[in-house]
This record gives sequence, C-alpha cells and structure tokens, in this order.
Amino acid sequence: MEGQYNLRNPAVKRLMKEAQELKDPTEQYHAQPLEDNLFEWHFTVRGPPDSDFDGGVYHGRIVLPPEYPMKPPSIILLTPNGRFEVGKKICLSISGHHPETWQPSWSIRTALLAIIGFMPTKGEGAIGSLDYTPDERKALAKKSQDFNCENCGSRMRTALLPCTASSIPSLADVEAKELAKQISFKTDGDDARTGTQESPQSRPNTTSLSPRQRRTQQQRRAQQQQQARRPVSPSYTQVRRPANTNQIGSTVLIVVLTLALAALIFRRIYMSHEYRFDYEL
Repeated sequence: MEGQYNLRNPAVKRLMKEAQELKDPTEQYHAQPLEDNLFEWHFTVRGPPDSDFDGGVYHGRIVLPPEYPMKPPSIILLTPNGRFEVGKKICLSISGHHPETWQPSWSIRTALLAIIGFMPTKGEGAIGSLDYTPDERKALAKKSQDFNCENCGSRMRTALLPCTASSIPSLADVEAKELAKQISFKTDGDDARTGTQESPQSRPNTTSLSPRQRRTQQQRRAQQQQQARRPVSPSYTQVRRPANTNQIGSTVLIVVLTLALAALIFRRIYMSHEYRFDYEL
C-alpha cells in the first residue's frame, strides 16, 4: 500500500501512523484500513457493559476525507444494533455531519471510543439514529456475534480479544477516553427547536456537554430571553424614586432660602427709611 500513496502527504502520514498503532485488536475495539484503500477503514467495537448492548460486537466503516485530520471522517455501522441505522452516515459531533466541532487532535481511536460511549445515549432524532426498545437491542446484541463482513473478512466472534477482569487499559486508551468524554452528541433538530440558525462562530462550545446538559443550557437561554422581554419591574421604579424626591427637596430649600434672603433685604430697606423719617422730625 505504501507504493500507492505519497508518503509526504500529511493525511497519508497520519493514517499510516494510526494504522500501525491500531494493528493489534484489543478487548474493546479494532480498526484497520482496507488493503486497497487507505482512506476507508473497517472497525469493530464491543458494546458497553451494563447496557442494552452488553455482549454485542458491532462492525462498521470509517471513510476519511483527503484533508484528514483537518476534516472529520464519516462513520457507518454495518451491524444491526438498535442505536444507529445500518449503512447510513451517523450524526455525531465527531463525524462528517458537523465539521465545525471536529478537532484535529481527535483520531480514529478517539472515534471508536466515542461510538462505544454514545451507544447507551438517546437518539433524539439525529441523522442515522434509532431508539429501539431495550429488549430489541439485547436481542440484536446476541445476534451481532454471528455477523461476518464480506468486504474485510472480519468475523465478530474472533475480531476482538476476549474480555478478562484483569485487563489494564493502555496509556493511549486512557488518553483517548479523556478526549472521547469531550465529544457531544449533536442532533440536527437543535437549531430547529430554538428557531434560530447559529453560525459556528456564534455557537457556544458544547463539545464537553451531554444531551441533558445541553437541554438545561437551552432552558436557561429561554428563561433569559423571557426576562429580557419583560417590562420594567416596580422595584426599579422604587429605586429611582428617592433620586426624584431629593431633587424636589433641594428645589424647595432653594426657594425658601431665596424668600428668606429677600425678606431680610426688604427689612433692612424699611428700617433705613424709618430711621431717616425720625431724624427729620
């Protein structure tokens, strides 16, 4: 495969490096490019424990753009699972549906762990998402072990290492899981529900928010908008009244002082005229 591609190309160099790092399957995931196409990978992930997908082994495709890692990959599930549609690009903030949230520091390993982490979450109407019942998902999880991929030859029963209680995650897995926690599930209905179309620059960063946190954030925004539309409250008027009272009091004081001064002047003039009159007599 090395002779087919320009090894100086950043995308080729990056994918060659990741293929080497992911060549050995783990208990949780495995991914490798096709023999004749470095930009199409096939992956296998194990369903998260203590969920409806526990015991399931799921297979899919990752299609990478020539600009990778500057642009995100597209992710397609091939095994029926009850969470993502089969054969359709799924909508995640780490997928090609939302390039504005993609970060070049993410990798194929990060995407695999993100898929595992998002499987127990709700679809919420996102592209490529399903909300099957728990019983249906558990039935599909058992059936998934019989799936075999015709394109890459992977067999789900042997694609991953068997789970053991003493397994210790590698440093790369720990780092990738920390990155995966920052990835949020993105639904196309978010902008429609708020009635606005936000640009990537004006949209707040939600990469680290869960669906529940995003809903809470939207409720807070709605409350702030309602408060902004409310008329001036009586408390504001009450705060402003003392200033008006002080102005009236100052005006009255000036008038009183002016009148007192005028009376004093008038008295002095009267007394001077009275003294002059007495002197003439």
